[in-house]
Amino acid sequence: MNFNGFLETLPLMGKGMLGIFIVTGVIILCVYALNAIFSPKNKKNGKDGEDK
Repeated sequence: MNFNGFLETLPLMGKGMLGIFIVTGVIILCVYALNAIFSPKNKKNGKDGEDK
């Protein structure tokens, strides 16, 4: 195993992992925003827009 090669690739691997976490965070924020925009506004009987 080339330990020096491994140490040289750590910054690139760190940038890749950071990019993955940023993209995941953006997707989660978009899902929350879409849920807040398009969720039903009227609540009956304490349920999310369900009426029987």
